[in-house]
Amino acid sequence: MKTTLALAVLAALSTSLHAEVNITGFASVNAGKVLSGDGVPQYDVPPTFLADYPIVSAYTDEFSFEPESLFGLQVKADLSDGLSATAQIVARGAENFDATFEWAYISYEINDSWTVQAGKKRLPLFYYSDFYDVGYAYVWMRPPADNYTWQIFNYNGINLLYNGSIGDWSLSANIYGGREDDENNKLLSEFFFKEQTREIWKDILGGVVTVSNDWLEIRATHMMYTNERYNAAGEKVIWDGKDYRDGKFYGLAMNADFGNLFILSELNRLDLGGNLDTWMLSMGYRFDGITPYISYADFSQDGEDGEDHNTTSIGLRWDFHSSAAFKIQYDIVKDNSYSLAVAGDSKSLTFGVDLVF
Repeated sequence: MKTTLALAVLAALSTSLHAEVNITGFASVNAGKVLSGDGVPQYDVPPTFLADYPIVSAYTDEFSFEPESLFGLQVKADLSDGLSATAQIVARGAENFDATFEWAYISYEINDSWTVQAGKKRLPLFYYSDFYDVGYAYVWMRPPADNYTWQIFNYNGINLLYNGSIGDWSLSANIYGGREDDENNKLLSEFFFKEQTREIWKDILGGVVTVSNDWLEIRATHMMYTNERYNAAGEKVIWDGKDYRDGKFYGLAMNADFGNLFILSELNRLDLGGNLDTWMLSMGYRFDGITPYISYADFSQDGEDGEDHNTTSIGLRWDFHSSAAFKIQYDIVKDNSYSLAVAGDSKSLTFGVDLVF
């Protein structure tokens, strides 16, 4: 049903007589397996590499193409006079290739600097949030999973964009607000709690500022929200005597590109009464169309019983075509959590092709 609806909307947009329609696409055909791993026996988790937390993209010791393969289409209809509509539809192997809307919003360009948008968009928490699904846009197989772990990654709301410059620096900013109500949150329902869990992030209010010159880019972000959660019985989850909790997210990314050598970094903190800190550091070197790289990512939570894991990755990207890249990556996961073990230690190998069209 979802696939049929998505295709019908695409057809309607592409045949519109009142708009200039631009259709672009992206795809990833990836495969891999866990070479060795402990799993988490007390939670009946077999040897597993959790490559993407929000959609539970997980590799096991069985070779598979499903966890990270995907196909996406983005349709933008320009209605003239600064008004446009954008829809992005993605079919993921981790979700049986059932096509669903990831984005659906309208934009109005107030002037050359300011744009207002409303609808469903990706939460701009992380540096790679806006193009996370477009594997061709970054060097790794995926942005480091320890950094990109949260349950909610989309929101419904409104945002205001600014683009300008200060001297030799480009400046962009985004102020946004809204909410997301996920009646059957995939990460909580299918992986952590093993029962239907409704996750609500409401009263979302956040901002992003990015400045860049010819070799350095700095991105800072902050978001506030209120979290409510319902268990399988429809009862509200209680935290410290309250049926809600307030969260504050802080993020800083700094990327340096010296031509062939590049260094990527990201540091994030989620304050939910206690702190959940994530960070990653990556470095690579371009040899014509071949780019070897290495990265390290870490997740740590306050308290001795908190969640604590890290991933060391070594990989290579080969741009064998102007619109396609082959990647191969070896990941070593150390799960140091005491009582909140996620998937245990593992060593995994993944590879695949990312392309845009």
